Amino acid sequence: MTRLSEKVAIIVGAGRGIGRATARLFAMQGAKVAVVSRTAENVDQVVADIQAAGGAALGIVCDIADPDQITAAVDKVMTAYGRIDILVNNAFDPSVVFSSVVELSAEQLQRNFEMGPIAYLRTMQACYPHLKASGEGRVINFASLAGIVGMQGYAPYNMAKEAVRALTRSAAREWCADKITVNNVMPVADTWEAAVDVPAPTNVLGRYGSPEEDIAPVVLFLASKDAQFLTGYSLTPDGGQIIDSAR
Repeated sequence: MTRLSEKVAIIVGAGRGIGRATARLFAMQGAKVAVVSRTAENVDQVVADIQAAGGAALGIVCDIADPDQITAAVDKVMTAYGRIDILVNNAFDPSVVFSSVVELSAEQLQRNFEMGPIAYLRTMQACYPHLKASGEGRVINFASLAGIVGMQGYAPYNMAKEAVRALTRSAAREWCADKITVNNVMPVADTWEAAVDVPAPTNVLGRYGSPEEDIAPVVLFLASKDAQFLTGYSLTPDGGQIIDSAR
């Protein structure tokens, strides 16, 4: 279980859901993991889980909408581990993703961009020299099928996630000479809060993906040497949802 042996990974949005599952899996595969999230309690719990399983983890409380905090977070990782090989961007603010186009305010849209493509851009820029020095850097950004299909009621989220895809393609083209691959993941996963009335899944397999069993392994693939010839691409661990989206 050493597909990421000696690698250092920053996982943004690692306090819960897919980010947490990815952090745990990366640590199991030998990576030293920086667990980055806004919520200190969540950070502490994920770090404790990783360390209890024999892995190496560094907890960093960070609001990625603040560029100074991003810079400080990357500096902490470099001080602790001396290198950065993998960056996973998996953060957003779930409280502001819902709006119709008619009712969407510039402020709500701006918040989605600050927590999405703008924050992703800043983390990528801050990590870039270290990913380049790695010689086989990996960036995995989380976009969404919601943006592709224009999911109703999610206008600000849709717009921000499509911008993430454009950022990913742009960086993949520019950073290829530095041996850095940049890819997207667009999952359909069970990350709902307990109190939410979850709609029935409409994908071919008829279920939501498990963060631990269905989504994190795809992120691991993109972070590993197995994906060295894949860049600028969007993988969709979605149970076949993309089939309906392509109609």
